[in-house]
Amino acid sequence: MKRAAGLDLSVQYVCGREGLPTRADFRRWAKASLRGEVAAALRIVDAQEGRALNRDYRGKDYATNVLTFDYGPDPDSGARSGDIVLCAPVVEQEAAAQGKPLAAHYAHLTIHGMLHLQGYDHETGKADAIAMEAVESFIMRALGFPDPYQ
Repeated sequence: MKRAAGLDLSVQYVCGREGLPTRADFRRWAKASLRGEVAAALRIVDAQEGRALNRDYRGKDYATNVLTFDYGPDPDSGARSGDIVLCAPVVEQEAAAQGKPLAAHYAHLTIHGMLHLQGYDHETGKADAIAMEAVESFIMRALGFPDPYQ
């Protein structure tokens, strides 16, 4: 894994790479999301793997756009660790349906997953969801992308 300013990130393409963001893109978006030390693997998968993971870990039998597996802080370094899984066909379908550039949607979902790894949670209550969305919007605008919630 490559180390950069509190970020230890491995990017894994487990599906075709054509039309997908580069490792450098994913690193830039992840780094913009840092609120502390993070060690993570970001895995871009096909629909079959995305569906299997969502079914096996969330009990939902369909592929979803992003899954985050938060392993908590490392006992020695304190760095948060985990995996982020992006399902390429779902991300592409959503971007097209929402009229968003594909890169903007990948950036948003990378940021979303990184924030989950750092303790943000939009499913624990309305106030937490509003706070997480505000941080996502701020980071997206700072990166030159439109607010994903507008």
